[in-house]
Amino acid sequence: MLIKILVVEDSATDRLIIKNMLSEYTVLTACDGVEAMRMLEEHEGINIMIVDLNMPSMDGFQVLEALKKDERYQDVRIIILTNYDELDNEIRGLKLGAIDYIRKPIHMYSLKARIDVHAALLRAEHALKQKLAEQTLSFDMLFDQAPVGISISHNWYPQGSDEAVVRINPMYEQITGRTKEELVKLGWAKITHPDDLEEDLENFRRLQAGEIKDYSMEKRIIKPDGSVVWVSMIVAALSPMGKDQVNHICILQDISERMQMEMERKYLTEHDRLTGLYNRDYLVSLLDKDIKLKKQCKKALIGIDLSKIHLLTVNYGFQYTQNLIKKTAEAFLQLCADNRLLFHIHENHFVFYIFDYRDRSELATFGKRIAATLESLFVTERIGGGIGIVEFAQDQGDENVDSLLRRLLITTERSGNPVGNEFEIRFYDEEVEALVNWERDVAEALDAVATGNPANDYLYVMYQPIIDLKTGSVWGFEALARLKTDKLGLVPPVKFIPLAEKTKLILPIGEKVLVQVFRFLNRLKEQGYGDINVSVNISAIQLLQPDFPGRLFELMRQMQVNPNNVGIEITESVFASDYEHINIILGELKNAGIHIAIDDFGTGYSSLARERELIVDCVKIDKYFIDKLLDLDPSKAITSDIISMSHKMGHSTVAEGVENETQMQLLKEYSCDRIQGYLISEPLQEEEAIKFLQTYVKM
Repeated sequence: MLIKILVVEDSATDRLIIKNMLSEYTVLTACDGVEAMRMLEEHEGINIMIVDLNMPSMDGFQVLEALKKDERYQDVRIIILTNYDELDNEIRGLKLGAIDYIRKPIHMYSLKARIDVHAALLRAEHALKQKLAEQTLSFDMLFDQAPVGISISHNWYPQGSDEAVVRINPMYEQITGRTKEELVKLGWAKITHPDDLEEDLENFRRLQAGEIKDYSMEKRIIKPDGSVVWVSMIVAALSPMGKDQVNHICILQDISERMQMEMERKYLTEHDRLTGLYNRDYLVSLLDKDIKLKKQCKKALIGIDLSKIHLLTVNYGFQYTQNLIKKTAEAFLQLCADNRLLFHIHENHFVFYIFDYRDRSELATFGKRIAATLESLFVTERIGGGIGIVEFAQDQGDENVDSLLRRLLITTERSGNPVGNEFEIRFYDEEVEALVNWERDVAEALDAVATGNPANDYLYVMYQPIIDLKTGSVWGFEALARLKTDKLGLVPPVKFIPLAEKTKLILPIGEKVLVQVFRFLNRLKEQGYGDINVSVNISAIQLLQPDFPGRLFELMRQMQVNPNNVGIEITESVFASDYEHINIILGELKNAGIHIAIDDFGTGYSSLARERELIVDCVKIDKYFIDKLLDLDPSKAITSDIISMSHKMGHSTVAEGVENETQMQLLKEYSCDRIQGYLISEPLQEEEAIKFLQTYVKM
């Protein structure tokens, strides 16, 4: 039988998508009700109409009313398209003669399944009419061989009845996994999944009361072995409903395979691949729904920041840290409960969503349980992290998902100790909010500097002298960026550099620093100090830019700077990002004559074996180890060992933060190559740095 379908939809895109999905049928299209009525006049044999209720010129309701009045179209099966919030429109449409509805946005596979069922029913009806007309095809053969499950009932109630008159075909028995006798005795309510039963019973009640002529739904049927089969079901009245008798036909199509694919697709969109936990997208959708519902109960988010775990990658590899994240997820699952949901929202960030809790003390206690769990997991790893807690506003009037997650991220970042190995807990409060506002002001100043519109905010560079201990002369300077704003005053580098990296403003700002440094080098050359070196701190974000070496070389060429006078300093932790790739970049820079130094050596997580492989010239020993020369018996300090090991690896050494003569004398004894610190000089402005060179007397 040729099935003709007329799609009436004002969206050309939706018409095309539906037409392509139903390509096995003859599909006609119309853009509104007026064109639909014309198409009905011009094309005979249209079996099914898919009608959007919301259209210009002549809407879906007007089409339904027109068809209801015209006997020529009494056999056309009409399916209406509605939005999810248009329940009243659905009821009105069904009362006007529609036999099914599909909600927007349209799930095309669901649409296809429903149309297939209606087509099967049409073909069954067509076949029955052929039999009556031609008496060549028996109803029994059609009924028994139909590819869909069919039951025809005269008094089969949901609860079952031994006296029920029911005819059930083999496919119906196959789909449900039960014989006719079992089905009649049990009734269809007992084989319907509990989560779908309420909707099914309500639809059947309306059918029995004569409020509707038919209904369709997707539901689950429970087989004898407890397994579940998804079906697309259409139930239609066979005759006018009597008070004590229900006459109807039920058609089932097995859609388990499609539903399985949909559930797998849904699982992938809602879950993290590594841990199997709910992901950030699902958290956002859940929070958005809960905020809109405005449930009057206490709700809070607890974020866990494990970003320092990436520092272990250098020593142990990527898979090692991935396994740690999975172990953490497994441990956190033991802390979940009915009112505590767990999410893995980013590679090193977890979130608990807690609701219906008692008070803030309960949140604090749970935060301590999280900290204890983490400390047991990371006791041998020497890393810590932050645990941030954000409670929802009580009225939730101005609450939104973005602001909640922003507050959570900031609180979690502020809770972590940057150098410790503990897991600290912090609630979002006014102090955190003040820090947020302060960061915003700094970010605005950085943005102004980066875009060349600094107003009263400006970035400048100071230079701290580095002395060669063997010759006693000035080896060079370390360039130190400084930010001063009209609103905030002087902003320490430890504050604005991480923010610049987070916002990616480090890229334009970093280039501006390089330009200032190269100008300073040219001034030094003009003053007769062409052998002085200047080193600049470079972040991983800058270093990993694909064009960084090329751009640096071009800048030096344009400004006529000798690469042998330029040094770059990178921290140990940079190598945790992408060790091999960064090492290749450093090799390219070193081959060009640029001096490479590892900054803050000893505070990172690089192994000595890996350190030997690094393409660097120098190791800068962190001030922590220099201070230990005064705090400890010099024989017990490991500073001399660090210097010795660095020399054995072919690296020169620079001691940072040297502040008194004792430290300098010990460093000379340990054969340290160079020193810098307040004993020599504080960071200097350009003019002061040049005067320093002019007046400095060799040590």
